Amino acid sequence: MAMTPLSAHPLFLRISGREFGEPDRLGVNRGEMVMVTKKGKAVGPKALLSLGIMLSVVTLILLVWGKPAGGADLLQGVKDQEIKQMLRLRAGQSKVLRTPFAISRISVADPDIADIMLISEKEIYVNGQSPGVTNISIWGKARFTSATVTVEADVSLLKEKLHQVLPKEKIAVEAAGDSIVLSGEVIGPVAQSTAISLALPYVGNKKEKVVNLLHIGGVQQVLVEVRLAEINRNVAERMGVNLWALGKSGNFGVSQINNLGNFSTLSRTLASLLGPTAGESGTFGTVFKQALSPNLTAMAGFKAGGLLWTMFFDVLKQQGLGRLLAEPNLVTTSGQEASFLAGGEFPIPVPQASGGGTTITIEYKKFGVALVFTPTVLDDGKIALKVAPEVSELDTTAGVAFTSGGFFVPGLKIRRTSTHVEVKDGETFAIAGLLSDSHRNVVNKFPVLGDIPILGTLFRSSSFQKNETELVVMVTPHLVKPMKATAARIPTDAYIEPNDFEFYLLGALEGRKKQGQPPASTPAPTPAPVPEAQLPGFGYQPVN
Repeated sequence: MAMTPLSAHPLFLRISGREFGEPDRLGVNRGEMVMVTKKGKAVGPKALLSLGIMLSVVTLILLVWGKPAGGADLLQGVKDQEIKQMLRLRAGQSKVLRTPFAISRISVADPDIADIMLISEKEIYVNGQSPGVTNISIWGKARFTSATVTVEADVSLLKEKLHQVLPKEKIAVEAAGDSIVLSGEVIGPVAQSTAISLALPYVGNKKEKVVNLLHIGGVQQVLVEVRLAEINRNVAERMGVNLWALGKSGNFGVSQINNLGNFSTLSRTLASLLGPTAGESGTFGTVFKQALSPNLTAMAGFKAGGLLWTMFFDVLKQQGLGRLLAEPNLVTTSGQEASFLAGGEFPIPVPQASGGGTTITIEYKKFGVALVFTPTVLDDGKIALKVAPEVSELDTTAGVAFTSGGFFVPGLKIRRTSTHVEVKDGETFAIAGLLSDSHRNVVNKFPVLGDIPILGTLFRSSSFQKNETELVVMVTPHLVKPMKATAARIPTDAYIEPNDFEFYLLGALEGRKKQGQPPASTPAPTPAPVPEAQLPGFGYQPVN
């Protein structure tokens, strides 16, 4: 059989990964049809079948295209074989990238993200260095291709660590470029912060690279009950005597311990022994005025021995008892600060220099019952509480008077504490306490005379003072949820406004409830009564 050359359409063909040059001739060898290329390689029947299929596809495309130039472009694209590949791997992992042609040159855009190494003429070893995206360009003889390499953080170790440290939490971990995404639900903020802390080393300790989508489940509203109770007892005793004696000729004697009857003015005129001389006139003797002390409790006067006696007494026993009870309650969500104040503000004059003179401005100081706290719900029903209660009241005994402007600014008596504790839901913690017991004894006396038994009382002044104070501050946090409107109780529920007859004629401050009628302040009928044990707390519903 004669050989027929095929050279009308020289093609660069690739069949099943093998390359063929331009066909030289066809022939039959030992009963089989073979093709011999110019390189002297013989191609068997299977390869010829594949070649026929390839030629049929190319011919069909050329017929559909309708233009020889289009077919030439298609053939040129097949010849160039520009193939773009996508490669995805994790940091620290590696893959082998294979090409269909021998590589003559290779380049990577960012070697910090991916490292490359040529291990054969058609294989590239790609190693992920750090999270990011880069590009690998590959050239061959009249051939080119590229590969996009995406390196993600290796989160497998992080998943294992989260499962070991937080086995009860449902936390999903995903890599997003050079960031790590944490999602799922945790039971508290402590677990949330622990998960974030475990993820930081995997992103170079850059907190902005950790995307926190964790949701804190459970009840996150906290009610804090604060109780401040104080008992103050004081006992004071005073005993003192002042004596004044005045004679007709101007002789006088005064004891001035504690100044019960002190001098305001004193005038003495001494007459001559021979009587008044020329030019002297007026009354001869002693003239003075007295100013009584506010501590004076009794006084007496009599005449004896030709003297006018005046006695001033300071005899007093004083007992005092003070009781203070404040119970502020406040609700807020976990992690949010809340504040409360029931009291007022009083003005304080503040002098300021202005234009060569002085201008008085007013500033206001708060007083009353105040509460500031920040709760954080922890695991196992624990609540971390930063609380600062304060109870203050005006104290005129510690005030300051400004004589120039006529202002009087009272002082403040304050009970204040600030602390941080951890307690469980419903438990009570005494965060502050005070037990004070003070005694004070003062004796003022004349030397020698004041030491005489019984009679020495006239020449000394004694005072005794004892103060006892007991103070305790307790906090009780609760995890709460809203309650139904029908279960709400307010202080005005039981109040009934009196009518004119009850107010003017009977002097009643509250009206009397009529049988079968709800209180005047209730707009709707009261629902069926609930047993006391089942009633919710004042303004909240317990979680459990």
